[in-house]
Amino acid sequence: MQYLYKLLFKLSGWIFDGSFPKDIKSYVVIVGPHTANIDFIVGIMIRSILRVNHVKYLGKSQLFKPPFGFIFRWLGGTPVERGKYNNLVEAVASKFKGNKDFAIGLAPEGTREKVDRIKTGFYHIAKMAGVPIIMIGLDFGTKTVKIKEPFYPSDDVMNDFKQIIGFFSSCKGIKPERGITNEVFENMKEELAGL
Repeated sequence: MQYLYKLLFKLSGWIFDGSFPKDIKSYVVIVGPHTANIDFIVGIMIRSILRVNHVKYLGKSQLFKPPFGFIFRWLGGTPVERGKYNNLVEAVASKFKGNKDFAIGLAPEGTREKVDRIKTGFYHIAKMAGVPIIMIGLDFGTKTVKIKEPFYPSDDVMNDFKQIIGFFSSCKGIKPERGITNEVFENMKEELAGL
């Protein structure tokens, strides 16, 4: 499918800005902004084009039910119970232990809807597992897939999230009104100060 996806990307005018690191096997990928269902399909295509098919993703459990649930599993998905209390961060972080080729892809918003805050779970997973975060921005405005260099979560949480939110706020989602804006950082300052 890789060649078909490459052709589709080329014909539709999409380009890549940045390159995906080949020397790192374990990491957390965050892809955004997530504003419409089509983002999932674009993400699966990008995963194939970049030859990182080992990257798994988390999805709401409803997607994995019959009759089409097998498709999402086949595409690398792992179901998650929304709203049910469980220590998802620790559970995902533990998957990195002893597995040098484990990688997970997440949307920082955790939903397609407009948010005033992004989730912090991806950050905690990377920190607990000792793996870097790689940011991929889907800019439908310029038809550009932006790939940022990997970085490890630091002791300066505020600065880390300022960089993360700044990166995604520069990307225009297919539904721009649902995108991540710099106001998200302002809304999260108090929460981030407590991390």
